[in-house]
This record gives sequence, C-alpha cells and structure tokens, in this order.
Amino acid sequence: MNEKRTKLNPIENNITLTVSVSVAVAIAGSSTKESLAEITSLPPKARVRLYKMYLKSQLSWNVIIPAENLDVEGLMLQKAIVIRLLDDFASKKASKNLGYFMALTTLERIGEGKVREHTGDVLFPVEFSCITFKIFRGEILEGVVDKILKHGVFLRCGPTDKVYLSHQKMADYKYVPGENPIFMNEKMSRIEKDTVVRFIVVGARYVEAEKEFQAVVSLEGDYLGPISQNAT
Repeated sequence: MNEKRTKLNPIENNITLTVSVSVAVAIAGSSTKESLAEITSLPPKARVRLYKMYLKSQLSWNVIIPAENLDVEGLMLQKAIVIRLLDDFASKKASKNLGYFMALTTLERIGEGKVREHTGDVLFPVEFSCITFKIFRGEILEGVVDKILKHGVFLRCGPTDKVYLSHQKMADYKYVPGENPIFMNEKMSRIEKDTVVRFIVVGARYVEAEKEFQAVVSLEGDYLGPISQNAT
C-alpha cells in the first residue's frame, strides 16, 4: 500500500508509562500482577534471581491511527498514539524471540506520520522500552503447582501455566491418590496444589498458534523442590 509523508511533527519526548501492571494483567491474568508485586516488595539483593526471566527490550513498531481520529493534535494526538500502542502491545501477547509481552515502560520516540493513500489512516513509527518474560533452558525458577496428575504436575510460572514436572524428574516423590492428590517423599515433604516449587528448566518451546511457551522442568539438582505451601 502506497504511503506519503505528512507535516505531522515527530515527538521526541520520553514518556514513562504508569500502566505496566494493568497491561501485564490484561495479557496474562492476575498471576502476573502477583508476580510483579512479589518482586517489587523484595529487597534489591533478593530480586536478582527473580529478575532473570524478566528481560528489558527496546522495540520499534508502527502504530496506525484511523483517519477519523486525526482531528486532534499535540498532546491529544500523542495520547491517541499511546492508547493504540498499548492496545497493540496487549494483543500481541508473546513472540518466540522475546517471550511474553508483560509491561510497556517508556515511550522513547514517536516519528513522523505517513498517510496511507487509500484509507487516509496515518502510520506512526514508535520506539519504546518494555519488559518481557521468557523461560530459558538451564534456568532455575520458581512456580506454583496448579494441577496434579498421576504422572506429574503442571505449574504456573509468571504468565504461563504450561510448565510440566514429570514424576520421573522428582526423585523419591511418590504419587498419593485421593480427593486432593499429592506427591510425597519419605521425609514427608509434600508437593500439592498451590505449593511453591523451585525447579530447573530442561526444555522449552514456543507454540506459535497459541502464542504460548511450554516448558519441561526437573527437581534433579541441589536446593530444588518445594519451598512453601498454600501460595494463594
């Protein structure tokens, strides 16, 4: 589609966005808000381990403003661009390279608009900083037990609930059936629903159709296993 430049001036001012938590919740649900709240409540030294899976990225996207919304200028136009960027950011959800799009933090630059010839809509190039969440193989993380099956458990970790811990990867733990099934070892250590578990990631993949990451994890290693019960 043909485009042409307009006289709309680029906006250079940095804008620090204060909607990061609400954007993250819109993308990933209430568990994301809880995760971010837990991190910000910790002392700086304790945040290092938890921040490993959170990445800061700088991106350049194009934002399209419909022609009917172009009767504004200055700060009102800037606001319209920011709102559209936030909508686009939330609907994007995740990408293979960057992980889950969690929070848009700073709008660095809004470039000169280009009118799309056949529609009259205007395309603005924008540069911004954001926080993303991605699980890496070999990383040690913590998750909350969400579902317990005979052959393993599914955990929630940040925005994903597709973290699988097989019974073969939790040494000495045996499945105990019942109305509320659990895994338990000889030392009476229990893995049950809502238990916080520290694990190591042994494999991760991105499912494009669902825009989701899936991970396989293990408790084989030092200092791994359940660390608290009843997280919710």
